[in-house]
This record gives sequence, C-alpha cells and structure tokens, in this order.
Amino acid sequence: MNRISELFNITYPIIQGGMVWCSGWKLASAVSNAGGLGLIGAGSMHPEVLREHIRKCKDATDKPFGVNVPLMYPEIETIMNILIDEEVKIVFTSAGNPKAWTKHLQEKGIKVAHVVSSSKFAVKCEEAGVDAIVAEGFEAGGHNGREETTTLCLIPAVRKATSLPLIAAGGIGTGEAMLATFALGAEGVQIGTRFALTKESSAHESFKRLCLSLNEGDTKLLLKKLAPTRLVKGGFTTAVEEAEARGASAEELRALLGKGRAKKGIFEGNLEEGELEIGQVAALFKEEQSVSEVIAEIMTDFNKKTKELSGMSFI
Repeated sequence: MNRISELFNITYPIIQGGMVWCSGWKLASAVSNAGGLGLIGAGSMHPEVLREHIRKCKDATDKPFGVNVPLMYPEIETIMNILIDEEVKIVFTSAGNPKAWTKHLQEKGIKVAHVVSSSKFAVKCEEAGVDAIVAEGFEAGGHNGREETTTLCLIPAVRKATSLPLIAAGGIGTGEAMLATFALGAEGVQIGTRFALTKESSAHESFKRLCLSLNEGDTKLLLKKLAPTRLVKGGFTTAVEEAEARGASAEELRALLGKGRAKKGIFEGNLEEGELEIGQVAALFKEEQSVSEVIAEIMTDFNKKTKELSGMSFI
C-alpha cells in the first residue's frame, strides 16, 4: 500500500485515464474489478448519458470508481450536480482551474484529483486543496499541455514543487515505465492509451486495430493554436499539417476540426476523416488484451523489475 492506493482504497496504484469515446462504464468497471481505479470519461457524454453510465458502473462493480470531468465542459454545473446526486466518491478534474470545484466536491465527501502539465499548475492544485495531482507528460494521447514537457522531466519537477500524492501520466503502459516514474517520485500511474486498446474499451475495433499497428513516430502533436493534441498520422492529420504549414489561423483550424471529429474517428471508426487521438506508447503494443490481462502483466513486470534492480550497486 502507498498513499495513492490508500487514498482511493484500491489494490494497485493504477488509474485508468478518463478518455473520450473509450471510457464508458464497461472499461471503468473492468479496471476497478481488476484492482485499479476505473474512471468514466464525462467529456464525451451528455448529462443523462453520464448518469446512465454511473448507474451501470455501480451495478458492474462493488469496487471504487470515479469520473473524469474536463472543467471546460459547457454544462459543468449540471455534470457536478449529477456526480453529487449519484454519490460518486472520486472525481478527476482537468482543463481548468482546480479552485472552481474542489472545495464544493470535497464538502460532499468526494475525493478530488486534478491533472496538470507543469509544476506551476501543481502548486496551484496544492493551493486549491486537491487530494492528489496527476502530472501528465506530452507523450500522452489526446489533449496535451502547451509546455511539451516529457514525463521523465515533469515528474521530478512536480515532486519538488508539491508534497501531495502524485500520479504520473503520459507514455506509461508497462510495469517498467511505472517503476521508472516511482523512482522519480510518483506514487501511482494513470494509463490511458493501453486501456483504450483493451477489449472493454468502447473505442471502435477499426481504431484499435490501427493503433495496435503503429510504430515509433506514427503520432504527432498538432493543433497547437487551439489545444495541443496528439494524433495518429493519417488523412485528417495531413490536412491539419498542411493548414498549419501555410499559417492557418485558430479560426481556420477550428473550422477544419469541425464538430464530432473525435467521435467519428475513435467511436465510429472513420480512420480517414476522424480525429484519431492516441499516445506514443501505443507503438509498444500489438495485441488487443482484456483489462485484467493488462493489469496483471503490468504488476508482474513492475515487481519483477523491482527485484532485479534492488541488488544493483556500482560501488
């Protein structure tokens, strides 16, 4: 046990990222049942759809689970009221000011973690009184920090800046990577990409197959004038690159992005026109596994590598 596993009352300090179009109740409950902390991704859900997923998750697991909420969500008050009404016990917030909702949620008995991409914002999280911090490096899929700080640089910087329980995210998909972040001061890991490609993920099978065929360098961070986003190289990505190369404005990029493009790619499987968000670590995996297989493999490799390194000395 450590501070993260104790805080969330979970067996393993492994948190599943709350990813749009991947993280419904099936994925969240599977992660929780396997000993980690599953998160329902509210970012792609209308309020009543979120309520339905929370209730189905409660039916599917008696273990702790939570909800990830981007604070820029247009119906944020409605979402927060649903979380309170449905007695959700854990909320991960992102993409906004942690002071906005942390105290309100905590007064309702909810534990709050907030996602940051810099030590500067980690300090703001501590000032806001969050229960834990997720520090996410730019290897991560989907929306990313403007700082473009890698995970191995970010974790020690955040650890130095705050004493709060710290969860590492971005480019983590193996037990060895988990151990590396622990050596730098993390006490838990948040894993998105590898769980997005599991059998229980709600992502389209075509999207999963594409991501499981990727090689090193097959993703790129784009859309920096809007919100930096890591995408699989392909049809839509090429269009974005061409627009950015000719100096397209934020308004032009927004028009190119349009509405529902992430849903089209990730959930509906349109690999040519969709916005295909995935992390760099996808290149390490070639087989679609179940959540229980993934967590068992991560913990086996973590423990094995810990033992291998425990006797190492160069003195």
